[in-house]
Amino acid sequence: MPSLTTAKPLLLLFAALLPALAQAGTASNSFQVTATVNSSCSVSGTSLNFGASIDPLATATPLDATSTLSVVCTNTTPYTVALNAGVNAGGASNFSTRKMKSGSNTLGYQLYLDSGRSSVWGDGTASSSTSAGTGTGSAQTLTIYGRLPSLANVVPGSYTDTVTVTVSY
Repeated sequence: MPSLTTAKPLLLLFAALLPALAQAGTASNSFQVTATVNSSCSVSGTSLNFGASIDPLATATPLDATSTLSVVCTNTTPYTVALNAGVNAGGASNFSTRKMKSGSNTLGYQLYLDSGRSSVWGDGTASSSTSAGTGTGSAQTLTIYGRLPSLANVVPGSYTDTVTVTVSY
């Protein structure tokens, strides 16, 4: 058995080498983090109501009313809002013959982009226009300007039509 005097240098050597033997190695690499964000839009609207009790003998024409659309598109997404001619017009692009119906009776009306009611809101065909914008990620409000040009010879009744809104983006 070695003496403490002869073992001391061996212990010192072992103590000096121990941290080098216990040291762990390292390795590194990298990875990517990705996400794909798609363009998206949604639309909702309020009913356009010309009135619940219109007296055609006492009401001046044209009779105007408005409603609104709320369009939400992802930030920076360009979009276009089109309206069809309604289910009673005899075709999706028959904008000059937009009409509401009550049974077999009809009541003509028109929808416009502007408060002066000079630009027919449609799908961009048949002398109609669309509304274009760029999404902000928040709701953007668009006003629909409606007009009943005449109440002459209208038959009493509850008149309705359904117009489809299309947002292209």
